[in-house]
Amino acid sequence: MSSSSYETWSKDELIARLQELEGSNNSLQNSTAKSLARKRPDSSLLAPSTRQSNKFDFASYPRRKIALKFCYSGWEYNGLAYQLKPTPLPTVEGVIFDALTRTRLIDPAAGYDGCSWEKCGRTDRGVSAAGQVISLWVRTPLSTPPRTSKPELDYVAILNRVLPPTIRILAWSPVSPTFSARFACKCRHYKYFFSSERLDISKMRDAASRLLGLHDFRNMCKLDPAKQITIFDRKILRADIDPVDPSTSAATSSMYVLNLIGTAFLYHQVRHIMAVLFLVGRGLEHPSVVTSLLNTKEGIESSQPGELHEVVDSKPQYQMADALPLMLWDCMYSDDDVDWRTDGYESRSDQSNDSTEDGRGIYHLLHSTRSRSQIYLALNQHFLDAASIFFPEPWATNKEGVVGIRFGGNVMIETPLGGGTSRKLQQYVPLLKRKRLDPVYVVNERWRNGKGFRRDQRRMADGENEEE
Repeated sequence: MSSSSYETWSKDELIARLQELEGSNNSLQNSTAKSLARKRPDSSLLAPSTRQSNKFDFASYPRRKIALKFCYSGWEYNGLAYQLKPTPLPTVEGVIFDALTRTRLIDPAAGYDGCSWEKCGRTDRGVSAAGQVISLWVRTPLSTPPRTSKPELDYVAILNRVLPPTIRILAWSPVSPTFSARFACKCRHYKYFFSSERLDISKMRDAASRLLGLHDFRNMCKLDPAKQITIFDRKILRADIDPVDPSTSAATSSMYVLNLIGTAFLYHQVRHIMAVLFLVGRGLEHPSVVTSLLNTKEGIESSQPGELHEVVDSKPQYQMADALPLMLWDCMYSDDDVDWRTDGYESRSDQSNDSTEDGRGIYHLLHSTRSRSQIYLALNQHFLDAASIFFPEPWATNKEGVVGIRFGGNVMIETPLGGGTSRKLQQYVPLLKRKRLDPVYVVNERWRNGKGFRRDQRRMADGENEEE
């Protein structure tokens, strides 16, 4: 009977027809599942939870400690560090951990602690990395010392097969059992990219040069009272502002990058530094403001003769720069600690490193991504060109000679924040005249007596419950 006559069917006939359709659907699902199972490329890459009948015994395999160097697009993730609570976007560590468990390189039941997971430096939501490093213990076919002719696992290819294209493992290194990706790092190199439009690069370079050396950066970071930090001295080894394209002259380049290398960094330190440099480049602050913000105690001499600087012992209120243009470019280690490899234990001269079949087509993938980004740039430029036919450029200079944006009959001051973002102000208040945040010791004490006290009480209660 055709479906067009369903309205004439009795209740029993309709129930029988539904049962018949459900049976057909179940048969189709079973057939599809069997077909997919036959097409599954490599059952060894599946997580143990998906093959309960053949549970993977991690204890029967030797382990070795390795370091992984990888890159990722920060705007796709909710930061690097895994979180105990749900996040709007996945975290980079969470995705890599899942890839390691899916390929059975680590035991998911043991968690992060079970493989001694350590990261070199934490990046927040929106921040990218080209040379991030983690260290951990992984499964290996080799005993220690090696007593087998089996080659080492090709960690780069294995992981890149299952990772999304926005995360790429670039290299791996065997490391000693005591190696720490965090504490063995000699220094880290950050890059912050920005357009030079309406910015004085020479003044920004003057300001950046004042960062060199060992300084107290409490006024150029975000205070995190949960860490109870009292020492804010950090050493900057390099602070240069260069054209992004080295072959382009400074006179014609429009894209620049701050190259900042230091032995250690504070929370949001680079983004705060960049926010101050933007104010200097726009002419709203003198380069000497950097020296003043670093002058947190009496008796600190200025590197510039003839300049007088007040003591700034607590941070003025200002907004840090946008996260999108920030990249952790490299984490640097001693050659005695790491030996970066791409092909596993044995070299494979007969195979191309650009082969997508072994998960190693990294260069081609990233080259294609860049080419696509260039298309977006051309499209956006043409959108702007189309709008310019009907709308004039909004920028103008006010009576103080500061570049701003026309708004009605006035010119509003624009303070750049990087990544195409900015703030519009009716009136600009110099940094050193702004309201100051509470001193570090006050912020730390308030946290200890508030959130810290409540946290300790919860931990004590949890400990008592566990003992019971």
